[in-house]
Amino acid sequence: MATVVWFKRDLRTRDHGPLAAAAALGEPVIPLYVVEEEYWSLPDTSARQWDFIEESLRDLKHQLQRLGSDLIIVTGSMIPVLQQLLESGGICRVFCHQETGGQWTFARDKAVIEWCNSHGIEYSEWRQHGVVRRLPDRDLWDNEWSGLMLGTVLESPDHLPGAPALPASLTSGHRRPECRHTAPCPERQPGGSMKGEKLLDSFLDRRCVGYQYNISSPVTAPRACSRLSPHIAYGTVSLREVYQRARDTGAHRSTLSRKKRSLTSFRSRLHWHCHFIQKLEDEPELEFRAMHRELEQLKSGPNDSERLQRWQEGQTGWPLVDACMRALAHCGWINFRMRAMLMAVASYQLWLHWREPALHLATLFTDFEPGIHYPQAQMQSGLTGINALRIYNPVLQSQKLDAEGEFIRRWVPELAGLPSEMIHTPWLMTPAQRQRFGGNTYVAPICDHEQAARRARKAVGDFRKQRVSLGETERVLNRHGSRKGPVQRRPNVPDSAPNSGQLPLFD
Repeated sequence: MATVVWFKRDLRTRDHGPLAAAAALGEPVIPLYVVEEEYWSLPDTSARQWDFIEESLRDLKHQLQRLGSDLIIVTGSMIPVLQQLLESGGICRVFCHQETGGQWTFARDKAVIEWCNSHGIEYSEWRQHGVVRRLPDRDLWDNEWSGLMLGTVLESPDHLPGAPALPASLTSGHRRPECRHTAPCPERQPGGSMKGEKLLDSFLDRRCVGYQYNISSPVTAPRACSRLSPHIAYGTVSLREVYQRARDTGAHRSTLSRKKRSLTSFRSRLHWHCHFIQKLEDEPELEFRAMHRELEQLKSGPNDSERLQRWQEGQTGWPLVDACMRALAHCGWINFRMRAMLMAVASYQLWLHWREPALHLATLFTDFEPGIHYPQAQMQSGLTGINALRIYNPVLQSQKLDAEGEFIRRWVPELAGLPSEMIHTPWLMTPAQRQRFGGNTYVAPICDHEQAARRARKAVGDFRKQRVSLGETERVLNRHGSRKGPVQRRPNVPDSAPNSGQLPLFD
Protein backbone atom coordinates (compact mmCIF):
# COMPACT_ATOMS: atom_id res chain seq x y z
CA MET A 1 0.00 0.00 0.00
CA ALA A 2 1.35 3.39 -1.02
CA THR A 3 1.18 7.00 0.15
CA VAL A 4 0.15 9.60 -2.43
CA VAL A 5 1.92 12.94 -2.07
CA TRP A 6 -0.41 15.31 -3.89
CA PHE A 7 1.44 18.34 -5.25
CA LYS A 8 -0.57 21.51 -5.81
CA ARG A 9 0.99 24.92 -5.12
CA ASP A 10 4.08 23.37 -3.52
CA LEU A 11 6.30 22.36 -6.43
CA ARG A 12 9.55 21.59 -4.58
CA THR A 13 11.17 18.87 -2.47
CA ARG A 14 12.84 21.04 0.19
CA ASP A 15 10.84 22.12 3.28
CA HIS A 16 7.95 19.99 2.07
CA GLY A 17 6.16 18.50 5.07
CA PRO A 18 3.97 15.95 3.24
CA LEU A 19 6.92 14.61 1.25
CA ALA A 20 9.17 14.37 4.30
CA ALA A 21 6.46 12.57 6.28
CA ALA A 22 5.79 10.11 3.46
CA ALA A 23 9.50 9.36 3.08
CA ALA A 24 9.84 8.73 6.82
CA LEU A 25 7.24 5.96 6.68
CA GLY A 26 9.56 3.80 4.58
CA GLU A 27 6.66 2.63 2.39
CA PRO A 28 6.05 3.23 -1.34
CA VAL A 29 5.45 6.86 -2.28
CA ILE A 30 3.54 8.14 -5.33
CA PRO A 31 4.35 11.79 -6.04
CA LEU A 32 1.35 13.06 -8.03
CA TYR A 33 0.33 16.19 -9.90
CA VAL A 34 -3.03 16.29 -11.68
CA VAL A 35 -3.59 18.74 -14.55
CA GLU A 36 -7.21 19.61 -13.89
CA GLU A 37 -8.71 20.89 -17.14
CA GLU A 38 -11.81 22.27 -15.44
CA TYR A 39 -9.60 24.51 -13.32
CA TRP A 40 -7.83 25.90 -16.37
CA SER A 41 -11.15 26.97 -17.89
CA LEU A 42 -11.86 29.30 -14.95
CA PRO A 43 -11.99 33.04 -15.72
CA ASP A 44 -8.97 33.93 -13.55
CA THR A 45 -6.54 31.36 -15.00
CA SER A 46 -4.34 31.74 -18.07
CA ALA A 47 -1.74 30.07 -20.26
CA ARG A 48 1.11 32.12 -18.78
CA GLN A 49 0.34 30.68 -15.35
CA TRP A 50 0.28 27.15 -16.77
CA ASP A 51 3.56 27.69 -18.62
CA PHE A 52 5.27 28.69 -15.37
CA ILE A 53 3.80 25.64 -13.64
CA GLU A 54 4.82 23.27 -16.43
CA GLU A 55 8.43 24.45 -16.22
CA SER A 56 8.27 24.01 -12.45
CA LEU A 57 6.91 20.49 -12.86
CA ARG A 58 9.85 19.56 -15.08
CA ASP A 59 12.22 20.87 -12.44
CA LEU A 60 10.35 18.99 -9.70
CA LYS A 61 10.43 15.80 -11.74
CA HIS A 62 14.23 16.04 -11.96
CA GLN A 63 14.47 16.66 -8.22
CA LEU A 64 12.38 13.58 -7.47
CA GLN A 65 14.34 11.43 -9.90
CA ARG A 66 17.51 12.30 -8.00
CA LEU A 67 15.79 10.88 -4.92
CA GLY A 68 15.08 7.60 -6.69
CA SER A 69 11.45 8.43 -7.43
CA ASP A 70 9.48 10.18 -10.18
CA LEU A 71 6.61 12.60 -10.55
CA ILE A 72 3.38 11.24 -12.02
CA ILE A 73 1.74 14.00 -14.06
CA VAL A 74 -1.66 13.08 -15.40
CA THR A 75 -4.49 15.05 -17.01
CA GLY A 76 -7.87 14.47 -15.44
CA SER A 77 -9.82 15.04 -12.23
CA MET A 78 -8.43 14.21 -8.83
CA ILE A 79 -11.03 11.73 -7.61
CA PRO A 80 -11.04 9.51 -10.76
CA VAL A 81 -7.23 9.50 -10.63
CA LEU A 82 -7.28 8.42 -6.98
CA GLN A 83 -9.84 5.74 -7.87
CA GLN A 84 -7.48 4.35 -10.52
CA LEU A 85 -4.61 4.31 -8.04
CA LEU A 86 -6.76 2.51 -5.50
CA GLU A 87 -7.85 -0.12 -8.01
CA SER A 88 -4.42 -0.62 -9.59
CA GLY A 89 -2.41 -1.46 -6.53
CA GLY A 90 -3.83 0.19 -3.50
CA ILE A 91 -3.20 3.44 -1.67
CA CYS A 92 -3.69 4.02 2.03
CA ARG A 93 -2.82 7.69 2.49
CA VAL A 94 -3.03 11.07 0.73
CA PHE A 95 -0.62 13.70 2.04
CA CYS A 96 -0.70 17.30 0.81
CA HIS A 97 -0.39 20.94 1.76
CA GLN A 98 -3.37 23.12 2.55
CA GLU A 99 -4.34 25.44 -0.28
CA THR A 100 -6.20 28.73 0.05
CA GLY A 101 -7.53 29.10 -3.47
CA GLY A 102 -10.78 30.10 -5.07
CA GLN A 103 -14.17 28.46 -4.74
CA TRP A 104 -13.29 25.77 -7.30
CA THR A 105 -10.23 24.43 -5.48
CA PHE A 106 -12.05 24.69 -2.14
CA ALA A 107 -14.90 22.52 -3.44
CA ARG A 108 -12.43 20.08 -5.02
CA ASP A 109 -10.52 19.65 -1.76
CA LYS A 110 -13.74 19.01 0.15
CA ALA A 111 -14.74 16.36 -2.40
CA VAL A 112 -11.34 14.66 -2.16
CA ILE A 113 -11.56 14.57 1.65
CA GLU A 114 -15.03 13.03 1.46
CA TRP A 115 -13.82 10.42 -1.04
CA CYS A 116 -10.86 9.49 1.15
CA ASN A 117 -13.07 9.18 4.23
CA SER A 118 -15.55 6.98 2.38
CA HIS A 119 -12.77 4.65 1.21
CA GLY A 120 -10.91 4.41 4.51
CA ILE A 121 -7.90 6.37 3.21
CA GLU A 122 -6.00 8.64 5.57
CA TYR A 123 -6.01 12.26 4.40
CA SER A 124 -3.54 14.65 6.03
CA GLU A 125 -2.79 18.31 5.29
CA TRP A 126 0.19 20.44 6.28
CA ARG A 127 0.35 24.21 6.60
CA GLN A 128 2.59 25.78 3.98
CA HIS A 129 2.15 29.49 4.69
CA GLY A 130 1.28 31.40 7.84
CA VAL A 131 -2.41 30.85 7.12
CA VAL A 132 -4.52 29.19 9.80
CA ARG A 133 -7.46 27.04 8.81
CA ARG A 134 -10.54 27.54 10.97
CA LEU A 135 -8.88 30.41 12.85
CA PRO A 136 -11.19 31.09 15.82
CA ASP A 137 -10.01 34.66 16.49
CA ARG A 138 -7.93 37.03 14.36
CA ASP A 139 -6.15 38.18 17.54
CA LEU A 140 -4.39 34.79 17.58
CA TRP A 141 -3.08 34.98 14.04
CA ASP A 142 0.20 36.82 14.49
CA ASN A 143 1.56 34.29 16.99
CA GLU A 144 0.49 31.44 14.73
CA TRP A 145 2.28 33.06 11.78
CA SER A 146 5.47 33.59 13.76
CA GLY A 147 5.42 30.03 15.04
CA LEU A 148 5.38 28.57 11.54
CA MET A 149 7.91 31.01 10.07
CA LEU A 150 10.39 30.32 12.88
CA GLY A 151 9.97 26.56 12.73
CA THR A 152 12.51 24.10 11.39
CA VAL A 153 13.15 24.17 7.64
CA LEU A 154 12.92 20.58 6.44
CA GLU A 155 15.65 19.17 4.24
CA SER A 156 14.76 17.24 1.10
CA PRO A 157 14.50 13.48 1.80
CA ASP A 158 17.67 11.52 1.08
CA HIS A 159 15.65 8.87 -0.71
CA LEU A 160 12.06 8.07 -1.60
CA PRO A 161 10.79 4.48 -1.61
CA GLY A 162 9.77 3.48 -5.12
CA ALA A 163 6.18 3.56 -6.24
CA PRO A 164 4.31 0.38 -7.21
CA ALA A 165 3.70 -0.41 -10.87
CA LEU A 166 1.00 1.89 -12.23
CA PRO A 167 -1.32 1.54 -15.22
CA ALA A 168 -0.26 3.16 -18.50
CA SER A 169 -3.16 5.61 -18.26
CA LEU A 170 -1.38 7.23 -15.32
CA THR A 171 2.17 7.12 -16.65
CA SER A 172 1.76 8.04 -20.32
CA GLY A 173 2.11 11.76 -19.63
CA HIS A 174 -0.22 14.73 -19.68
CA ARG A 175 -1.62 17.12 -22.24
CA ARG A 176 -1.56 20.87 -22.17
CA PRO A 177 -4.83 22.24 -20.79
CA GLU A 178 -6.97 24.43 -23.03
CA CYS A 179 -6.81 27.73 -21.19
CA ARG A 180 -9.47 30.35 -21.72
CA HIS A 181 -6.86 33.13 -21.80
CA THR A 182 -3.92 32.46 -24.11
CA ALA A 183 -2.36 35.88 -24.77
CA PRO A 184 1.41 35.52 -25.30
CA CYS A 185 3.77 36.64 -22.53
CA PRO A 186 7.21 37.07 -24.14
CA GLU A 187 9.08 38.15 -21.00
CA ARG A 188 7.41 35.84 -18.51
CA GLN A 189 9.59 34.69 -15.64
CA PRO A 190 10.71 31.06 -15.97
CA GLY A 191 9.54 28.52 -13.42
CA GLY A 192 11.30 25.93 -11.30
CA SER A 193 13.02 25.74 -7.91
CA MET A 194 16.45 26.28 -9.44
CA LYS A 195 15.34 29.63 -10.89
CA GLY A 196 13.69 30.61 -7.62
CA GLU A 197 16.78 29.79 -5.57
CA LYS A 198 19.00 31.83 -7.90
CA LEU A 199 16.66 34.81 -7.54
CA LEU A 200 16.74 34.50 -3.76
CA ASP A 201 20.55 34.29 -3.76
CA SER A 202 20.97 37.37 -5.94
CA PHE A 203 18.40 39.32 -3.92
CA LEU A 204 20.00 38.58 -0.56
CA ASP A 205 23.50 39.09 -1.93
CA ARG A 206 23.10 42.53 -3.51
CA ARG A 207 19.72 43.41 -5.07
CA CYS A 208 17.98 43.93 -1.72
CA VAL A 209 19.94 47.07 -0.84
CA GLY A 210 17.52 50.00 -1.02
CA TYR A 211 14.55 47.65 -1.39
CA GLN A 212 12.12 49.82 0.56
CA TYR A 213 12.95 52.90 -1.54
CA ASN A 214 13.02 51.35 -5.00
CA ILE A 215 10.01 49.02 -5.10
CA SER A 216 7.45 51.73 -5.92
CA SER A 217 8.77 52.97 -9.26
CA PRO A 218 8.22 50.76 -12.31
CA VAL A 219 11.67 51.91 -13.46
CA THR A 220 13.61 50.53 -10.47
CA ALA A 221 11.23 47.82 -9.21
CA PRO A 222 12.07 45.05 -11.72
CA ARG A 223 15.53 44.79 -10.18
CA ALA A 224 14.84 46.06 -6.64
CA CYS A 225 11.96 43.65 -5.96
CA SER A 226 12.87 40.09 -5.04
CA ARG A 227 10.90 38.80 -8.07
CA LEU A 228 10.10 35.71 -6.00
CA SER A 229 6.33 36.22 -6.18
CA PRO A 230 5.53 33.48 -8.76
CA HIS A 231 7.88 31.09 -6.98
CA ILE A 232 6.15 31.72 -3.66
CA ALA A 233 2.71 31.51 -5.31
CA TYR A 234 3.41 28.06 -6.77
CA GLY A 235 5.69 26.86 -4.00
CA THR A 236 8.89 26.31 -5.96
CA VAL A 237 10.57 27.94 -2.95
CA SER A 238 9.52 27.73 0.69
CA LEU A 239 8.17 30.92 2.22
CA ARG A 240 9.57 29.83 5.58
CA GLU A 241 13.04 29.34 4.13
CA VAL A 242 12.89 32.70 2.33
CA TYR A 243 11.93 34.39 5.60
CA GLN A 244 14.65 32.70 7.63
CA ARG A 245 17.38 33.33 5.08
CA ALA A 246 16.39 37.00 4.90
CA ARG A 247 16.42 37.20 8.70
CA ASP A 248 19.78 35.45 9.02
CA THR A 249 21.37 37.58 6.31
CA GLY A 250 20.10 40.76 7.95
CA ALA A 251 21.36 39.64 11.36
CA HIS A 252 24.89 38.77 10.22
CA ARG A 253 27.62 40.90 11.78
CA SER A 254 29.12 41.79 8.41
CA THR A 255 25.82 43.02 6.95
CA LEU A 256 25.71 46.76 6.36
CA SER A 257 22.99 48.68 8.23
CA ARG A 258 21.33 49.77 4.97
CA LYS A 259 21.02 46.16 3.88
CA LYS A 260 19.62 45.18 7.28
CA ARG A 261 16.92 47.83 7.03
CA SER A 262 16.06 46.68 3.52
CA LEU A 263 15.69 43.05 4.61
CA THR A 264 13.56 44.08 7.58
CA SER A 265 11.22 45.79 5.13
CA PHE A 266 11.24 42.72 2.90
CA ARG A 267 10.34 40.42 5.81
CA SER A 268 7.40 42.66 6.66
CA ARG A 269 6.13 42.05 3.13
CA LEU A 270 6.23 38.29 3.73
CA HIS A 271 4.07 38.85 6.81
CA TRP A 272 1.73 40.99 4.70
CA HIS A 273 1.54 38.17 2.10
CA CYS A 274 0.01 35.75 4.61
CA HIS A 275 -2.13 38.42 6.29
CA PHE A 276 -4.03 38.91 3.05
CA ILE A 277 -4.35 35.22 2.20
CA GLN A 278 -5.85 34.73 5.66
CA LYS A 279 -8.69 37.05 4.64
CA LEU A 280 -9.78 34.73 1.82
CA GLU A 281 -9.24 31.70 4.06
CA ASP A 282 -11.58 33.20 6.65
CA GLU A 283 -14.17 34.39 4.13
CA PRO A 284 -14.03 32.53 0.77
CA GLU A 285 -16.93 34.60 -0.56
CA LEU A 286 -14.50 37.50 -1.10
CA GLU A 287 -13.76 36.02 -4.51
CA PHE A 288 -17.23 37.10 -5.60
CA ARG A 289 -18.59 39.84 -3.34
CA ALA A 290 -17.43 42.89 -1.43
CA MET A 291 -15.69 42.42 1.91
CA HIS A 292 -18.01 45.05 3.39
CA ARG A 293 -21.24 43.46 2.25
CA GLU A 294 -23.24 46.68 2.15
CA LEU A 295 -20.73 48.22 -0.27
CA GLU A 296 -21.51 45.55 -2.88
CA GLN A 297 -24.42 47.80 -3.87
CA LEU A 298 -22.17 50.84 -4.42
CA LYS A 299 -22.22 50.36 -8.19
CA SER A 300 -25.20 49.02 -10.09
CA GLY A 301 -25.77 48.25 -13.73
CA PRO A 302 -23.34 46.85 -16.30
CA ASN A 303 -19.84 48.25 -16.75
CA ASP A 304 -19.15 50.73 -19.53
CA SER A 305 -17.79 48.25 -22.08
CA GLU A 306 -15.72 50.83 -23.99
CA ARG A 307 -14.03 52.08 -20.85
CA LEU A 308 -13.31 48.54 -19.71
CA GLN A 309 -11.84 47.58 -23.08
CA ARG A 310 -9.63 50.67 -23.30
CA TRP A 311 -8.33 50.02 -19.78
CA GLN A 312 -7.64 46.35 -20.64
CA GLU A 313 -5.76 47.29 -23.82
CA GLY A 314 -3.68 50.08 -22.30
CA GLN A 315 -5.51 52.78 -24.24
CA THR A 316 -6.88 55.03 -21.46
CA GLY A 317 -4.92 58.09 -22.63
CA TRP A 318 -3.06 58.31 -19.29
CA PRO A 319 0.53 57.37 -20.18
CA LEU A 320 1.66 55.69 -16.97
CA VAL A 321 -1.57 53.67 -16.69
CA ASP A 322 -1.26 52.47 -20.27
CA ALA A 323 2.46 51.74 -19.93
CA CYS A 324 1.77 49.62 -16.84
CA MET A 325 -1.00 47.62 -18.49
CA ARG A 326 1.09 46.96 -21.61
CA ALA A 327 4.15 46.02 -19.55
CA LEU A 328 2.05 43.64 -17.45
CA ALA A 329 0.60 41.98 -20.54
CA HIS A 330 4.09 41.53 -22.01
CA CYS A 331 5.94 40.44 -18.86
CA GLY A 332 3.31 38.87 -16.59
CA TRP A 333 4.54 41.00 -13.71
CA ILE A 334 4.55 44.57 -12.50
CA ASN A 335 5.31 46.01 -9.08
CA PHE A 336 2.68 46.24 -6.38
CA ARG A 337 2.16 50.01 -6.38
CA MET A 338 1.40 49.96 -10.09
CA ARG A 339 -0.98 47.01 -9.64
CA ALA A 340 -2.81 49.05 -7.05
CA MET A 341 -2.94 52.05 -9.37
CA LEU A 342 -4.36 49.99 -12.25
CA MET A 343 -7.15 48.63 -10.05
CA ALA A 344 -7.89 51.99 -8.44
CA VAL A 345 -8.12 53.82 -11.78
CA ALA A 346 -10.55 51.19 -13.04
CA SER A 347 -12.67 51.53 -9.90
CA TYR A 348 -12.66 55.29 -9.35
CA GLN A 349 -11.81 57.30 -12.47
CA LEU A 350 -13.51 54.77 -14.77
CA TRP A 351 -16.18 53.79 -12.21
CA LEU A 352 -16.14 50.10 -13.13
CA HIS A 353 -17.45 47.35 -10.88
CA TRP A 354 -14.44 45.62 -9.28
CA ARG A 355 -15.08 42.08 -10.48
CA GLU A 356 -14.30 42.34 -14.23
CA PRO A 357 -11.09 44.36 -13.77
CA ALA A 358 -10.00 41.94 -11.03
CA LEU A 359 -10.48 38.93 -13.31
CA HIS A 360 -8.59 40.60 -16.15
CA LEU A 361 -5.62 41.40 -13.94
CA ALA A 362 -5.66 37.88 -12.52
CA THR A 363 -5.16 36.39 -15.97
CA LEU A 364 -2.21 38.71 -16.63
CA PHE A 365 -0.40 37.90 -13.38
CA THR A 366 1.98 34.97 -13.72
CA ASP A 367 2.14 35.10 -9.92
CA PHE A 368 -1.65 35.04 -9.44
CA GLU A 369 -2.36 34.32 -5.77
CA PRO A 370 -6.14 34.34 -5.09
CA GLY A 371 -5.80 35.11 -1.38
CA ILE A 372 -3.83 38.27 -2.07
CA HIS A 373 -5.50 39.25 -5.32
CA TYR A 374 -9.17 39.40 -4.40
CA PRO A 375 -8.84 41.21 -1.04
CA GLN A 376 -6.39 43.65 -2.62
CA ALA A 377 -8.66 44.28 -5.61
CA GLN A 378 -11.40 45.19 -3.16
CA MET A 379 -9.14 47.33 -0.98
CA GLN A 380 -8.03 49.35 -4.01
CA SER A 381 -11.71 49.70 -4.99
CA GLY A 382 -12.81 51.07 -1.62
CA LEU A 383 -14.92 48.04 -0.70
CA THR A 384 -13.49 47.09 2.69
CA GLY A 385 -15.19 49.83 4.70
CA ILE A 386 -12.22 50.04 7.08
CA ASN A 387 -9.57 51.61 4.84
CA ALA A 388 -9.20 55.15 3.59
CA LEU A 389 -9.90 55.58 -0.12
CA ARG A 390 -6.79 55.13 -2.23
CA ILE A 391 -7.52 57.24 -5.29
CA TYR A 392 -4.36 57.46 -7.37
CA ASN A 393 -3.72 60.52 -9.49
CA PRO A 394 -2.20 58.99 -12.65
CA VAL A 395 -0.37 62.20 -13.57
CA LEU A 396 1.20 62.76 -10.14
CA GLN A 397 2.19 59.08 -10.00
CA SER A 398 3.77 59.42 -13.43
CA GLN A 399 5.71 62.56 -12.54
CA LYS A 400 6.87 61.07 -9.25
CA LEU A 401 7.72 57.51 -10.26
CA ASP A 402 8.82 57.93 -13.89
CA ALA A 403 9.96 61.53 -13.92
CA GLU A 404 12.07 61.24 -17.06
CA GLY A 405 9.50 59.12 -18.90
CA GLU A 406 11.86 56.17 -19.30
CA PHE A 407 9.22 53.55 -18.51
CA ILE A 408 6.55 55.31 -20.57
CA ARG A 409 8.76 55.59 -23.64
CA ARG A 410 9.46 51.88 -23.60
CA TRP A 411 5.84 50.75 -23.35
CA VAL A 412 4.01 53.61 -25.08
CA PRO A 413 6.20 54.14 -28.17
CA GLU A 414 3.65 56.59 -29.56
CA LEU A 415 5.10 59.07 -27.05
CA ALA A 416 8.78 58.21 -27.50
CA GLY A 417 9.67 61.57 -29.02
CA LEU A 418 8.13 63.73 -26.32
CA PRO A 419 10.36 65.62 -23.87
CA SER A 420 10.08 64.62 -20.22
CA GLU A 421 8.08 67.68 -19.21
CA MET A 422 5.33 66.82 -21.74
CA ILE A 423 5.23 63.04 -21.65
CA HIS A 424 3.02 62.83 -18.55
CA THR A 425 0.23 65.02 -20.00
CA PRO A 426 0.40 64.73 -23.80
CA TRP A 427 -3.18 65.97 -24.17
CA LEU A 428 -1.99 69.43 -23.07
CA MET A 429 0.39 69.83 -26.02
CA THR A 430 -0.31 72.53 -28.58
CA PRO A 431 -0.70 71.64 -32.29
CA ALA A 432 2.76 73.08 -32.88
CA GLN A 433 4.26 70.89 -30.17
CA ARG A 434 2.56 67.83 -31.60
CA GLN A 435 3.94 68.60 -35.02
CA ARG A 436 7.42 68.96 -33.57
CA PHE A 437 7.54 66.07 -31.10
CA GLY A 438 4.90 63.63 -32.34
CA GLY A 439 2.33 61.86 -30.24
CA ASN A 440 -0.53 62.33 -32.70
CA THR A 441 -1.30 58.61 -32.75
CA TYR A 442 -1.76 58.36 -28.99
CA VAL A 443 -5.35 58.31 -27.77
CA ALA A 444 -6.97 61.16 -25.88
CA PRO A 445 -7.85 60.50 -22.22
CA ILE A 446 -11.11 58.70 -21.57
CA CYS A 447 -12.16 61.51 -19.25
CA ASP A 448 -10.80 64.26 -17.03
CA HIS A 449 -9.16 62.17 -14.34
CA GLU A 450 -9.33 64.86 -11.64
CA GLN A 451 -13.03 65.51 -12.14
CA ALA A 452 -13.70 61.76 -12.23
CA ALA A 453 -11.76 61.27 -8.98
CA ARG A 454 -13.75 64.00 -7.26
CA ARG A 455 -17.04 62.47 -8.42
CA ALA A 456 -15.95 59.04 -7.24
CA ARG A 457 -14.87 60.29 -3.82
CA LYS A 458 -18.17 62.07 -3.35
CA ALA A 459 -20.21 59.08 -4.52
CA VAL A 460 -18.41 56.71 -2.18
CA GLY A 461 -18.59 59.18 0.71
CA ASP A 462 -22.32 59.77 0.23
CA PHE A 463 -23.00 56.03 -0.04
CA ARG A 464 -21.08 55.33 3.16
CA LYS A 465 -22.95 58.01 5.06
CA GLN A 466 -26.37 56.90 3.84
CA ARG A 467 -26.10 53.13 3.39
CA VAL A 468 -23.28 51.77 5.54
CA SER A 469 -23.90 50.58 9.09
CA LEU A 470 -21.47 50.67 11.99
CA GLY A 471 -22.28 47.03 12.76
CA GLU A 472 -21.05 45.74 9.40
CA THR A 473 -17.95 47.94 9.59
CA GLU A 474 -17.18 46.51 13.04
CA ARG A 475 -17.65 42.98 11.68
CA VAL A 476 -15.07 43.57 8.94
CA LEU A 477 -12.62 45.22 11.32
CA ASN A 478 -12.89 42.41 13.86
CA ARG A 479 -12.57 39.68 11.26
CA HIS A 480 -9.98 41.11 8.88
CA GLY A 481 -8.30 44.13 10.48
CA SER A 482 -4.50 44.23 10.70
CA ARG A 483 -3.25 43.96 14.29
CA LYS A 484 -0.70 42.24 16.47
CA GLY A 485 -2.82 42.22 19.60
CA PRO A 486 -6.55 42.26 20.42
CA VAL A 487 -8.41 44.82 18.37
CA GLN A 488 -9.29 47.96 20.32
CA ARG A 489 -13.03 48.30 19.89
CA ARG A 490 -14.20 51.91 19.89
CA PRO A 491 -17.81 53.01 20.17
CA ASN A 492 -17.63 55.31 17.14
CA VAL A 493 -15.44 53.59 14.57
CA PRO A 494 -15.64 55.69 11.37
CA ASP A 495 -16.57 53.83 8.24
CA SER A 496 -13.28 54.87 6.67
CA ALA A 497 -11.04 53.87 9.58
CA PRO A 498 -7.62 53.12 8.10
CA ASN A 499 -5.31 50.31 9.07
CA SER A 500 -1.56 50.54 9.29
CA GLY A 501 0.42 51.27 6.15
CA GLN A 502 -2.28 53.21 4.29
CA LEU A 503 -1.45 55.32 1.26
CA PRO A 504 -2.44 59.00 0.99
CA LEU A 505 -6.04 59.73 0.04
CA PHE A 506 -5.05 61.21 -3.31
CA ASP A 507 -1.53 60.18 -4.09
